[in-house]
Amino acid sequence: MRIWLADVSLEQLNAPSPTLVHHLGIEFTAIGDDFLEASMPVDERTRQPMGLLHGGASVALAETLASVAAYLTIDMRKQSVVGLEINANHVRSVRDGKVVGTARPLHLGKATQVWEVKIVDATSKLVCISRVTMAVLDRPALAA
Repeated sequence: MRIWLADVSLEQLNAPSPTLVHHLGIEFTAIGDDFLEASMPVDERTRQPMGLLHGGASVALAETLASVAAYLTIDMRKQSVVGLEINANHVRSVRDGKVVGTARPLHLGKATQVWEVKIVDATSKLVCISRVTMAVLDRPALAA
């Protein structure tokens, strides 16, 4: 079942912008009926001093995916979404290549959403599992 209210293309999601997403090289790669996927390089931008994928970069990928996915499920004229909580378990190290994250909803409520984001390496082995809780906020009525 398709969960998206917004009809958006990968080209639109990947439009250049001066944000963390662009700086880290995150690229949206797939939109399915109930998932959003993006890749991120493991390079000098995303490694920690010991040469491994930085856990914070994995968390940035997870929050990016969950935030964009949540935004695509709401009426953007009336609502907005913001992150409430994120947790991540880093289960495997990566030194180079790319990682791919996939966000799927666990709960799509009126006031909150919960997203699971799985990040895997080039061999599809789990690198990080994250859960992101989003608040769904009503936009204040615009002054006439």
